Amino acid sequence: MSDLVPTRRRLPATAWVATAVGAAALGALAIGAISIGRLAVGRMAIGRIRLKRLEIDELTVKRLNVLGEQPGP
Repeated sequence: MSDLVPTRRRLPATAWVATAVGAAALGALAIGAISIGRLAVGRMAIGRIRLKRLEIDELTVKRLNVLGEQPGP
């Protein structure tokens, strides 16, 4: 009768190690992908800030030129 009872087979230690290594590699890959994505987004934001500063500087120069062209009292 005991032959009919299914027994649970245990995985060998190498399978557990391989699973742990695979999980660690997958986690490292995910962390790397996230950090590269955040770096790219940060660089784009810095580029936008530089463009806005450049636009503001150009507007300031134009305004100063207009003020300088006005006749004084």
